[in-house]
Amino acid sequence: MTKKPNHKQHSGHDKHAGHSPAMFKRRFFICLALTLPVLYFAPSFQEWFNYQAIQFTGSNWVTPILSTVIYFYGGLVFLKGAYREIRSKIGMMTLVALAITVAFVYSVAVSLGLEGNSFYWELATLVDIMLLGHWIEMTSVQGASRALEHLANLVPSVAHKKINGQGNGQIEDVPVSELVESDLILIRPGEQIPIDGEVIDGKSSVNEAFLTGESRPVVKKASDEIVAGAVNGEGALTIKVTRTGDQTTLSQIMRLVKEAQASKSQYQNKADRLAGWLTYTAIAVSTLTFIVWLSVGSGGLTFAINRAVTVLVITCPHALGLAIPLVIINATSMAAKNGILVRNRDAFERARGIKTIAFDKTGTLTKGEFGIQQIYTDGIEESSALVIAASLESLSEHPLGQAIVQEAQKRDRQLDQATDFKAVAGQGVEGVVNNQQYRVGRPEWVEELKLKFPPALKKGLQESESRGESAIALMDDQQVLAVFGLADQVRESAREAVKKLQEMGVQVVMITGDAEAVAKTVAEDLHIDRYYARVLPEDKANLIRKLNAEQPTAFVGDGINDAPALTEADLGLAIGAGTNVAIESADLVLVKSDPLDATYALKLAKATYNKMIQNLFWATGYNVIGIPLAAGIAAPFGIVLSPAVGAVLMSISTVVVSINAMLLRRVNLDD
Repeated sequence: MTKKPNHKQHSGHDKHAGHSPAMFKRRFFICLALTLPVLYFAPSFQEWFNYQAIQFTGSNWVTPILSTVIYFYGGLVFLKGAYREIRSKIGMMTLVALAITVAFVYSVAVSLGLEGNSFYWELATLVDIMLLGHWIEMTSVQGASRALEHLANLVPSVAHKKINGQGNGQIEDVPVSELVESDLILIRPGEQIPIDGEVIDGKSSVNEAFLTGESRPVVKKASDEIVAGAVNGEGALTIKVTRTGDQTTLSQIMRLVKEAQASKSQYQNKADRLAGWLTYTAIAVSTLTFIVWLSVGSGGLTFAINRAVTVLVITCPHALGLAIPLVIINATSMAAKNGILVRNRDAFERARGIKTIAFDKTGTLTKGEFGIQQIYTDGIEESSALVIAASLESLSEHPLGQAIVQEAQKRDRQLDQATDFKAVAGQGVEGVVNNQQYRVGRPEWVEELKLKFPPALKKGLQESESRGESAIALMDDQQVLAVFGLADQVRESAREAVKKLQEMGVQVVMITGDAEAVAKTVAEDLHIDRYYARVLPEDKANLIRKLNAEQPTAFVGDGINDAPALTEADLGLAIGAGTNVAIESADLVLVKSDPLDATYALKLAKATYNKMIQNLFWATGYNVIGIPLAAGIAAPFGIVLSPAVGAVLMSISTVVVSINAMLLRRVNLDD
């Protein structure tokens, strides 16, 4: 699998540039109203329904005049589209314009004296049906693209700016566009966050579902980052503006979604080529049909033109032009709702063929935060040892010490007051808890202090170190009381992600710069058979290149340190990006920093591919039957398709393609 350049492209499906559903809707209903008199005066309709149209002076010109208005007013959009296509590459608009122009010119010629039968009613109904089809198409596409509109509507236009600083200063409502970095703004309970910032004061739960897809509120307190579009909960927050304008998280998300929906996939290129060939085929077959029926003499000039026009109409690559874009638009919108941002369409097409997925360990499969894995004690209860150690470490800022404090909080243990606290550089901390002197620090400190190290705890220390854990000892004045084994905590979702990927037949590989013992422990915990330890950042890209040589490989990393590896992989997934979503080196951005989303991305990619193939098959396959019928191959058996019927069949194929693309939304990514 060859990685394609990650540059921006624009879809060739731009026949609707400057158009809107409202415009097609308006033209459709006006033309429909004008069509009713045309149908009423049509000789064919009078014969079929056995009635006689009223006659008055100039009644013979009602149909030509109304049909002329329909041709120029309703058909103008197709004529303009054909003009643009002829200057670049002919396509669907050219076929429609050619069909209605041939029908119109011939019918006018008949009205002016040419021998034959006009088909004004076919012209009118053809324009009506084409306008209806394009109205449905644009409504479907815009409906699938509403993700951007919904995102844009998330941000309030006004912010409560604090004029005199953080205290009880004056509050002034100002437009969000006027805010600059370092401004302080107040977010009241229940309000949406108007801009990205850092919490300076206050504590509240915040709903970030628009960003992460996770409906459960997240607690925000001082120093936490907060993003525009999130909904504040029960508390008031004062935040300092950190990003404005196009730099905000929401603006970056909108840009990524828009680029993904506008970019061009290899399957869109195939669809464009098929549409091109279908257009040339339609013109060739239409011309041949006209010549054959005219030379045979059956039905005369009118019948020959009727067959030629029907071929042009039924072969319009309308459905083909819509087959891929509508699937991609639905896929990118669905991905965004699940916290997966797609930077380009090619990502989906590469993702379906991934056979190996390599994860960076720290911050991806693990939380990047230390946690207690095991506690060994001797002569003291485990809970008592935890409380003593946490009481001392609560006065320290060391990451390992904070992990002990967090474990005590997790177990709802009440900490004791520590006095005479002292930090000993390079060793640990010491102080008095409950009138007893204790120390918490490196195991090597025990030997320096010449304290007793019970055999059971020595064994526990050895076990902890064999797993690659960082060990901390709790000591009193005589001996070691407990040994805490700490390690980077494995994400719970990582276990589920690895299991699901393996069930999907994808090989999971772990890459880490940590020691062999650490890598082995995490790999065994996650049931990963293949892992690489002590890999330097600059060597990750080479390793990914080797994995690529074996089979198509994806790499999941943090998007910052892992940029070369993300670029080297067939599919790069940036995780741990948080609110810095514009990761230029990645194909997909997993906003929730959840490895489980990698499985969702692969499942959605496969579902997207299946829908694209189904749509391509339907959009082209129906022509195998439609073109011969339109050309009149079944005419000897009494089966003849009119241009209007051909337009209906072509529109039905478009509707089927649209519905099939919409069904992508029903894919359950949790299965």
